Amino acid sequence: MSAEASGPAAAEAPSLDVPKPSGLEPGSAAYGLKPLTPNSKYVKLNVGGSLHYTTLRTLTGQDTMLKAMFSGRVEVLTDAGGWVLIDRSGRHFGTILNYLRDGSVPLPESTRELGELLGEARYYLVQGLIEDCQLALQQRRENLCPLCLIPTVTSPREEQQLLASTSKPVVKLLHNRSNNKYSYTSTSDDNLLKNIELFDKLALRFHGRLLFLKDVLGDEICCWSFYGQGRKIAEVCCTSIVYATEKKQTKVEFPEARIFEETLNILIYETPRDPDPALLEATGGASGGGGAGRGEDEENREHRVRRIHVRRHITHDERPHGQQIVFKD
Repeated sequence: MSAEASGPAAAEAPSLDVPKPSGLEPGSAAYGLKPLTPNSKYVKLNVGGSLHYTTLRTLTGQDTMLKAMFSGRVEVLTDAGGWVLIDRSGRHFGTILNYLRDGSVPLPESTRELGELLGEARYYLVQGLIEDCQLALQQRRENLCPLCLIPTVTSPREEQQLLASTSKPVVKLLHNRSNNKYSYTSTSDDNLLKNIELFDKLALRFHGRLLFLKDVLGDEICCWSFYGQGRKIAEVCCTSIVYATEKKQTKVEFPEARIFEETLNILIYETPRDPDPALLEATGGASGGGGAGRGEDEENREHRVRRIHVRRHITHDERPHGQQIVFKD
């Protein structure tokens, strides 16, 4: 008997903290896995290769999937070393455990990692952590969302697509300082900057009601265009040709009042307005004699664009009185 006790079988006996599994043969596929005993006070967890050591009290303190796993309602399996196997990424499992311990955790700074943590919290049904992650993601989206987006037009085709894809009235500023074959007057650069600054201010003020576009590739130097319901309504060109010291110069104006007026005018195109049938009937516009003529006038009106050219192609002589010269474009 003593010889048998000191033989190889005794040397290969399992340690006290790893009970020998029963009902499984050494050659079977599940050999080495055993159900977790509910009376174990401490639990060793192997989550996707990430090892964690915690207590049953932590795992069963909140109503989560982990509580169902370790309260005896669901059978879990351990390996030969006593580690409970969870087939899940262990990247954020430590954060899950800390939340179960403390009821709150510092959330990741990275939005991507915060989204990953939200996915893990949903998997383990940790409702409080789910709500914290969702609230943090919402706050970050609101903080990162710009107050207004101003697309920059890169081609005529893109401009047409932008105009067709929005139901809002559109204000477009074309500014291209290099599109000039003459020298600029002394105030032109300041006025060009003032036009750009006004565009930015209007974009901030009306960002919820109007779509603002920038065009830096057009044929003009500084020109405002106003669109409603997909068609151009008005245009304000801010460049002119002047003469000084017998040479042509390009002058950029800043018609602030006119630009602001056209911006306000374009607001009437915010929503399509159907004609009032009673008004049409009272004025004879619905049907009857002369209807074809009025339809033609209406069609012409739809294609009409209000163009305002600020002192465009002006002949101006700044030389002393008595030395006048006439220049022709």
